[in-house]
Amino acid sequence: MSSISDSLISEAKTLAKKCNKLSFSDKVWAVYNTFEYALPGYQAYVERYGESKKRAIFLGMNPGPWGMSQTGVPFGEIPAVRDWMGLRAEIGKPRNEHPKRPIEGFNCARSEVSGRRLWGLFSEIFESPDAFFEQFFVFNYCPLAFLLESGANLTPDKLTATERQHLEAACDEHLRNVIAILEPEMAVGVGGFATKCLQRLNIGGLRIGTILHPSPASPIANREWPERPKSQLEELGLLS
Repeated sequence: MSSISDSLISEAKTLAKKCNKLSFSDKVWAVYNTFEYALPGYQAYVERYGESKKRAIFLGMNPGPWGMSQTGVPFGEIPAVRDWMGLRAEIGKPRNEHPKRPIEGFNCARSEVSGRRLWGLFSEIFESPDAFFEQFFVFNYCPLAFLLESGANLTPDKLTATERQHLEAACDEHLRNVIAILEPEMAVGVGGFATKCLQRLNIGGLRIGTILHPSPASPIANREWPERPKSQLEELGLLS
């Protein structure tokens, strides 16, 4: 009988294979499949903190260039993953590496603002990572990062309708299976995109909430982080 972490890693490998079969338009210069080249980081994260059922899961959208793309951990800003979570892993290279978005793994000196904000919030509220992960877990809906020729990040909602349809079919199934494995009573979308993904699954008995996305591209997040998400967590009853 496989463990919870074994099941999660198996699901990640299955999704990685499905994603490798997808095709995207010419405007997508590179696709980084983090469940492939950065799987060791994700595996370390899951084996350390994903070995139990969870009260709630937090769902993000997809990897950022200086976070999960480098570490394999959702919102995986390097100091948060290395110093707070105590994780380290050897990260490989994507199949088509963009020269302006090199993958340097845990040696990357850049900081992912979204990850710094989100994990900073949790580290402020909870006395240790173990205290947080005893009840909660963080996932991304999609393991792929999409890069334009300029090196700019392309979010999944900006793909064509056909591309999104095929991607959502694979990611929806993965998310549904993850929820079945962890059996949370609540799933919280980090931002509107992730919340809509959860609502689309329409899983009976699963409460759905949302918190502000920590992106620096959001004027509200720049003004109201961390006060707004703290109050949202309180309203959802997750700080009791």
